[in-house]
Amino acid sequence: MTDSTPAPAPSAPLSEADDKLWASLAHFGGLLYILPSLIIWLVLKDRGARTNVEGKEALNWQITFLIGEVILWILAGVLGLVFTVTGLWPLATLFGWLPFVLWVVNAVFSILGGVKVQQGGSYRYPFSFRFIK
Repeated sequence: MTDSTPAPAPSAPLSEADDKLWASLAHFGGLLYILPSLIIWLVLKDRGARTNVEGKEALNWQITFLIGEVILWILAGVLGLVFTVTGLWPLATLFGWLPFVLWVVNAVFSILGGVKVQQGGSYRYPFSFRFIK
């Protein structure tokens, strides 16, 4: 038996306005953690140059942020337990807030990135590991 279905046609390139929109949404998506940036980059990277560059930048930041968040949750848990057992519970509370503080930093950077791209520029996060080149 032979399959008579034609191969799917490649998707059309994004218009300049759509390219800018999806590139900015890749940054804004960071407010919801890694998934929006990952999906936007994987689905649209070949259809728009700006979406490829900005989506990759946003995704690299989200991976960096996720690693930092996991480390801080572990650190907050261990130090929180140690400080609580030793009677230094105010320090335990302080360390418990660190993952939230990092999320606020993520939110600020994601919004700055989205706004900068929406205005026609490009955004590079101040500190981010470049996992995806």
